[in-house]
Parts: sequence; C-alpha cells; structure tokens
Amino acid sequence: MLRAMSLPSPSENHAAAFVYHDRLTRHLLSETHVFRPYRLRYTYELLEALGAFSLGNSALVEPRQARVEEALTFHSPAYVEAVAALSRGERLEEAALFNFAAGGMGDNPVYAGMYDAALWTTGASLTAAEELLSGRRSVAVNFSGGLHHAMPTHASGFCIFDDPVIAIKHMALAGARVAYVDIDCHHGDGVQIGFFDTDQVLTISLHESGEFLFPGSGFVNEVGIDAGRGFAVNVPLFPYTDDETYLWAFREVVPPLVQAFRPDVLVTQLGIDTHVLDPITHIRLTVQGYTQVVRELAALSPGRWLALGGGGYDIGAVMRAWTRAYGVMLGHEWPESAPVEFAARYGVERFDDEEQGPLPPEVAARVRGYAEQSVAAIRRDVFPVHGLSAGA
Repeated sequence: MLRAMSLPSPSENHAAAFVYHDRLTRHLLSETHVFRPYRLRYTYELLEALGAFSLGNSALVEPRQARVEEALTFHSPAYVEAVAALSRGERLEEAALFNFAAGGMGDNPVYAGMYDAALWTTGASLTAAEELLSGRRSVAVNFSGGLHHAMPTHASGFCIFDDPVIAIKHMALAGARVAYVDIDCHHGDGVQIGFFDTDQVLTISLHESGEFLFPGSGFVNEVGIDAGRGFAVNVPLFPYTDDETYLWAFREVVPPLVQAFRPDVLVTQLGIDTHVLDPITHIRLTVQGYTQVVRELAALSPGRWLALGGGGYDIGAVMRAWTRAYGVMLGHEWPESAPVEFAARYGVERFDDEEQGPLPPEVAARVRGYAEQSVAAIRRDVFPVHGLSAGA
C-alpha cells in the first residue's frame, strides 16, 4: 500500500466541475467507426440549452493536456513512442504490433492526431482529479474519458491511453484510497489490470458477461492477486438484463463493498452502452434505470466523486443519459422534455424511454439466474475479505 498523505477536506457544497473543451470532440477515428467523440459536444449543447452551467453549483473547467510522463505511469515507453509516431504517419508497418490497424480499419484505426487527442482526453481526467484533490469540488466529470480497455503495451477496444488508470494512480500517489465502479456494458479490463495486485484501489465492474461480449473477460473468479486479492470484483450479467435485475445485482454488491472499503474518492465509469437501443451490446437498460444507478452511486460518494464517460453508441441515448447523470451530480432535476430548439435540431424530445415490454419467461429466468450466480460467487469469495457476511 502507498504511504498515505494529508488531503484537503472535500468540498461540502456539492459543487460540480464539468471538464470540457471542444477540442475533446474534434477527432474522428474513421468515417465508419461506431465511436463518435462528437457525442460529447451534443451532450454539452443539451446541458447548455437547459441552463446547466448557469446554476450556482456548476462550473465549466477547461482541460489541460496530459504530460508524457503521466501517460508513462501506466503505459510502456515503447507503446507511447509508437502512438506518437503512428499519429504522425510514421512506422505504419508496426501498427499491428500495438494492436492498431492502418488504413482506417478495425476497432483501433490509426488516424492523424490520435496521440494529441489521447493526451487531451487523459489530461481532462487528470484535470477533474485535481479539482477533487484540491478540495475545490465535490464532483468532477470528464465524459470524454473512461477509456478503460487500453493496455500498458497496446491499444484495445477503441482506447489508446487508459485515462481511468492514470487518473487513479495520480490520486493514489496523493494518498487517496480509491473505489472504482464501472457500469459500462464491457468489462473494465484495463483498469482491473492496473490495480490487480493492490489493496489501495477497489475495482468493481458490472458488465455483459465475457461469454458473450468483448473483451471476453471479467468473470467472477478474477478477484485479484497478492495484496489485491478480493479487491477486484466482477459482476457478469446475461444478455437482455433489464432495469430490475441490473439494479438488484448492483445493490447486492456495490454499496456493501464500497462502504466497507471506505474510500477517499469514488471513481465511476458511466458508459451508457448498456442502453436498450445500443447497436453493439445486449443489455436492456433504459435511461430511467441508468439514472437510478447514477443516483445510487452519488449516495456512495465520500465527498470526492470523479465521474468518467465510456461506451455509448446510440447518440440520442448518450445525450439523454449523460445529461440526466450531470443533473444527479448537481442535485437538479431537468424537465421531462428537452428544449424545443434542441429537439428540432437533434430529434431528442424526451429524456425517458418508453416502458419496456416483459422478456419471454425462459429468457427472464436465465437473466435472473445468471445474476444470482454472479452475486452468490462474490458473496462467497470477496465479501469475507472485507469483513462482510457471505450469507444472504
């Protein structure tokens, strides 16, 4: 465990920082890539139309660019140097060595300016972390971040630099105990690897099971090693898991573990590719269900909450969900309908989704049974490490 240092008292006025600049939205992975950074600009514009940044406890904060040495706290020098070279159009014959694809193809295409874009996204997460460490804010959000698949030596799952790991390391070096909760539909594998052997960081990932979805990991038996045993927690879920079962599994696992861990900072990866309309995943959350999860995360904050973005490939769902999430951070309820001018421009009229019909009984049984098995394994193998009862 790292030596603890004195941290300023956290802000008690629920002040929230929204870390944003248009430069975080300008890069394009390829014309056909499902990951569209401009979704952040649309979310910002919806919040602006709602008057979010005129509220007394909300502040827009400009990001800084991460320094190379900060990227190197998780990534290898060879990889960081390769990203810089590939970004300039050099060493393209080496792209595959670092899990990139030349020619604008694949999950991780080489594109001009990707090195600077990755440093800006990472720097935005570090900016948010610094707002919390200084005591200026109780909540700081960087929706451009949450790129949780990037590995020490290669790109993965649309992610180049792992900003959650780098930001958490930055806070841990200041002496903070950090609880990381990832609600993206995909397993937070890069973050798990970053802290698999330490008890200073608790990582919890709820996700569609790796049996059915990239990255093929995040099973209940991945619980950490050495000092970190019991501090990596995975809640794999069956495809078509709905609001009711998702919230049940979340409540069974996340609050007791976070409360037992007693973090100084809560870090959340708030991907919304769990949404029922997402084109590349199979979980069936509504915006209402997602918002309730965010509310319950807010209740777990110890007074410092770093919120990051993540997946989300139905742009309308992203805008609605992240706008709702920022409202939770502010303690503010938005109207049920989007502003008229925004609705006309982007086709987003209401925040809530229509009520989902019931699953076929045989599917519903598999969904619930899978979640119950995951929760039971966590109670058996992880809860005792934290002094919690394994019983129901």
